[in-house]
Amino acid sequence: MEAVRVLSPTGMLGAGFTQSTVDRGLELGADVISVDAGSTDSGPHYLGSGTAKTTAAAVARDLRILLRASARAGIPLIVGSCGTSGTDSGVDWVAGIVDDLLREEGLDLAVATIYSEQQAGFLNERLRAGAVHPLAPATALDEATVEGCTHVVGMMGHEPIEEALRGGADVVLAGRATDTAVAAAYPLMMGMPAGPVWHAAKIVECGGQCTTNPRTGGVLATIDQTGFTIEPLDPDAACTPISVAAHMLYETVNPFRMREPAGELDVEAATYTALDDRRVRVEGSLFHPAAQHTVKLEGARITGYETMSFTAIRDEHILANIEAWTDLFVEVFTGRVAQTLGLDGTRYSFDLRRYGYDAVLGELDPASRPPREIGVMLLVRAQTQELATAVAKVANPLMLHLPTPDMAYLPSLAFATSPAETERGPVYEFVLHHVVDTRSPTEMFRIEHRKAPAHD
Repeated sequence: MEAVRVLSPTGMLGAGFTQSTVDRGLELGADVISVDAGSTDSGPHYLGSGTAKTTAAAVARDLRILLRASARAGIPLIVGSCGTSGTDSGVDWVAGIVDDLLREEGLDLAVATIYSEQQAGFLNERLRAGAVHPLAPATALDEATVEGCTHVVGMMGHEPIEEALRGGADVVLAGRATDTAVAAAYPLMMGMPAGPVWHAAKIVECGGQCTTNPRTGGVLATIDQTGFTIEPLDPDAACTPISVAAHMLYETVNPFRMREPAGELDVEAATYTALDDRRVRVEGSLFHPAAQHTVKLEGARITGYETMSFTAIRDEHILANIEAWTDLFVEVFTGRVAQTLGLDGTRYSFDLRRYGYDAVLGELDPASRPPREIGVMLLVRAQTQELATAVAKVANPLMLHLPTPDMAYLPSLAFATSPAETERGPVYEFVLHHVVDTRSPTEMFRIEHRKAPAHD
């Protein structure tokens, strides 16, 4: 093939896009559809619990359009990081939705699933062999940390996806994968040069985010032997040299280099040229193969159970003295927990966040004048849900009536909910930021070719 055209309809499966933008991509000759379905942006809960942040209805709506497009054009559909975190249950969840849609639509598409969840025994074996290494600022890994994770996934590169495609899959549903691997696999398989492929994949990973109107839909990247051209699929959006080049700043430590399992993308010499008012041509991208192929690990474990309370303060005197009020709250709260429950700070922890004042930036917040109102969130964490809730309940009267030290009356604050305490369940944290030296690019991943569902 002289060129491969990659259609990226959106940055996140379930986020939505219009039918017309996908139709436009097919009209422009798309050879493959790639879409990411996962993210760590919303924290460790989804990996730790093995659940999705997207609703099944939204995922099904997007997949219905993409499966129809794949069948109509006779081109592959590749979905990465299924179920948000790419756990085995996430892959099976998306695969179940696809089975239902294929049956409803009467489509004959071969589906392959790629599983990326890792077992503690295998990882600890590689750890003992010296094949697991920390990424800064993480420290050396120990076996207890691996065994304490509820779920661990390996972040695949393009190789397992390519293997599934070569095995005859029309639809590839992958577990955890680099965002770029989803878009890079097919053009690499078709012989396109690695530099332009990986650079184009990075630019299209978030759909229309590389355009002047990110909300309007996806993009099409045409990759050839010397570079790639990128254009938006919505007529009201445009790609400019700045909007395209700027996406290399997104989620990268170095705007000129980005590591993949197989090597490193190098765009230091890349040039960005406007072909017209909507399309950009990129040339000069390089890819340096790594001496050692690696797979990055992501793992999450339970750190406790959390209960939340939320109250609102509108009292002008308290707002003008919010630091004194906070100090008094901490003093009285911890004292009453010790008095009533007999607990010191080793049995529970809490966080008091003042939204509207400094909850986002903390001490870095430049605001200097009192806010008009503040929402105070109390998060209590303990080893059991019952204990976390018991501690939070001690704060109930304080979050309703606590005055500042100089007030001669009890103010009335405003709880957001009744009951005031909301049990959030288990709380997770990311604990793996490490890579595994692989003996082959596909050894950590399992590919299954699924039986076609019976049609209605």
